[in-house]
Formats: sequence, structure tokens, C-alpha cells
Amino acid sequence: MALILNIESATTMCSVSLGKDGDCLDILELNDGYSHAEKLAVFADQILKRNGVEMADLDAIAVSKGPGSYTGLRIGVSLAKGLCFGAQKPLIAVDTLRAMCLHSTVQDHLRKYNNLMLCPMLDARRMEVYAAMFDSKLGTVEAVMPVILDELSFAEELTKHHVLFFGNGAVKFEPLSLHQNAHFLNDIWPSASQMVSLSEKAYLAENYEDVAYFEPFYLKEFQATTPKKG
Repeated sequence: MALILNIESATTMCSVSLGKDGDCLDILELNDGYSHAEKLAVFADQILKRNGVEMADLDAIAVSKGPGSYTGLRIGVSLAKGLCFGAQKPLIAVDTLRAMCLHSTVQDHLRKYNNLMLCPMLDARRMEVYAAMFDSKLGTVEAVMPVILDELSFAEELTKHHVLFFGNGAVKFEPLSLHQNAHFLNDIWPSASQMVSLSEKAYLAENYEDVAYFEPFYLKEFQATTPKKG
């Protein structure tokens, strides 16, 4: 059982939450462009103060590891490392795309469809996204990958399963995919609230990062691949 400060900065969402024993106690977040440099440390300080928590009371600090914005991830990881160094707390890294699958609206859709696959997508540039594929129990089906979208993207998966696409990258794919098994959700962003249960599990497993050497998962490279045909 742990008290963990969670930091999310992979996109324009600047988000900090306080988790206890796998439940979200409190959250501060703002989706207002890349304001991380000005807001992230302030949010961390405010959420601790308004909950009467000192840095010494924390068991660990968790940070969203990406993929996502280079600048956003760098700022989030730098803050997390600084707090860990100063308070001598372990650092936990949480997969950004996996955490997005715990959004309450995504979980609601899991109850509507059998055999539903989850495909969180984060916008990169042009028709490029960062994506991954998970089953209903958050088991990895396709590891995090850079994808250049076209009409045949994920065609093989869509012939076998209903697939839920969400995240700010899914907006690019929705006009391209007309498959009846493709479902889309709007306004799903990475949030520190989604990190809480995952950071708790990592803490219990003592799955910590090396504070000195940990780097975010930037996933910069994109490769054009032959689309899978259904």
C-alpha cells in the first residue's frame, strides 16, 4: 500500500495526481497548450499542500514515460527526477498509452462489446501517430509503435475484432477507416488519474527506475510499412 505522486506531461495535458493504495485521492490538471514548464511543479506543490502531505510522506513518485511530446516528457521526467533526488524516493515509470486505457469512458466501452481491442493513439505530426494495441485485460497485443496512417491501417486486426481507437491521434484515423468494427472516442487525453492503479502495482512489485539514468520513451522514428490487408 502506497502514497504516490503521479506526473503526466506527455501531451498538452499538464496533470498531477495523488494516489493512495491504488485510488486517486486528488488531481490538478490543465489542458492549455504546453504550459508544463510553468504549471507542473506548481501543481505538484499545490496538490501536496492541500492534502496535508509532505514529500517525506510519499512512498514513490511516478511519471508518464511516453511516448509523446519530447518537450513535455522531458519536463515531466526532469521534475520527477528532481523530486526523487531531493526526497530520496523511488521513481516509477508508467506507460502513457497503457494508462490511457483506464479512462472511465474507455472502460465503459469494454462492458458494451465482447472481444474489444483497445488502440490508444497520440498525435505525432502530419498523418503520424504513436499507437499500441491492448486486449480487454490490458495485455499487450501490439507494442508501442510509430504508425503512418492510411485507409488500410489496422485492417488485419479489424477483420477479427472490434477495435476502439481513442486519443488525440485517433481523430486523424476516423475519416480514413470505414470498417464496421472500428469505433472511435473523442476527448480522451492522458491524465495522472489514469496512472494511479498502474503506479501502485509497480510499487508493490518494486519495479523502479534508475533515477540517474532513466530517460523517457520518445519513440522518434517513423517507418512506412506495408499495410496489412484483411
